[in-house]
Amino acid sequence: MIRMLLADDQNMLRGAMTTMLDLEEDFFVVCQAATGEEVLQALQVQTLDLLILDIEMPNYTGLEVVKWMRQNNRFEKVLMLTTFSTAAYVKEAMKMKVEGYLLKDTPSEQLALAVRDIVYHGRTVISPEITYQFVQGVENPLTEREKQILILAERGYSTKQIAVESFLSPGTIRNYFSEILDKLGAQNRSQAVYIAKKKEYI
Repeated sequence: MIRMLLADDQNMLRGAMTTMLDLEEDFFVVCQAATGEEVLQALQVQTLDLLILDIEMPNYTGLEVVKWMRQNNRFEKVLMLTTFSTAAYVKEAMKMKVEGYLLKDTPSEQLALAVRDIVYHGRTVISPEITYQFVQGVENPLTEREKQILILAERGYSTKQIAVESFLSPGTIRNYFSEILDKLGAQNRSQAVYIAKKKEYI
């Protein structure tokens, strides 16, 4: 039996994935988490075979969780799930010996195969789309969530409106904007949108 934790900040997606995984006879989703902090709390009391982590979560990203695990001698296998597929993330994840990196729209049967390959056979699994971008060296510093936030900002949405649309708190959105401005070297949101559009990041 493969005991796993599933972490994703989108409640509906997390619930659907848990239901799908639990249909497999040799899978058991021990617990779910919506934030990186909840993952770290679960690791204090659970012994797991695999962590399936969203790359972008509030209160510690998936990569930050893995960094904490390695620093604290926790070597559970990790499969990253994301809607974002830039080479930069793959490189960072691989440096921390992440065993898998798949897109969230990966078909359920392929996800199940990936889980078994990682846990039973010790293989590293990467989505073909991600491998292609990795080989091509395509770089975009913005995460999928950051791109979505910038697109909403371009449409004139306020912080509160973006928070509602993204199912996040206004404080989290402000944190995202701070990170976006830093990545793009922008002074404000308007400039960030301009730079992102010019460089075809969004």
